[in-house]
Amino acid sequence: VQLQASGGGLVQAGGSMRLSCAASARPFNKYAVAWFRLQPGKEHEFVTAMGRYGSGIYYADSVKGRFTISRDNAKSTVYLQMNSLKPEDTALYTCAVDSTVITSSLYRSTSYDHWGQGTQVTVSS
Repeated sequence: VQLQASGGGLVQAGGSMRLSCAASARPFNKYAVAWFRLQPGKEHEFVTAMGRYGSGIYYADSVKGRFTISRDNAKSTVYLQMNSLKPEDTALYTCAVDSTVITSSLYRSTSYDHWGQGTQVTVSS
């Protein structure tokens, strides 16, 4: 499975940005999808995930109410809409998919076998 993330860049605090992740996975709805972010000196941080066949959406507390995950199964693409961005949201955002992850493990980076290359998001204060 190949993943291609895009949409990152520089934005001012309070602004919005939408990331996309196009996958070669088919059928796409059988895959759980997730976004993680990586900041210097830290491990992958869970941001949000949507379970297989759309079964449940989960967010990290730090982004709840500001970020929205969505998917277009026909296009095998997952999106991350980010609003009210803060400087602490600055990170390399990476998408991940997997066809076997269970709901209780959606937040674990180790649950995913397929990862995109990441797209940098920088939020200026």
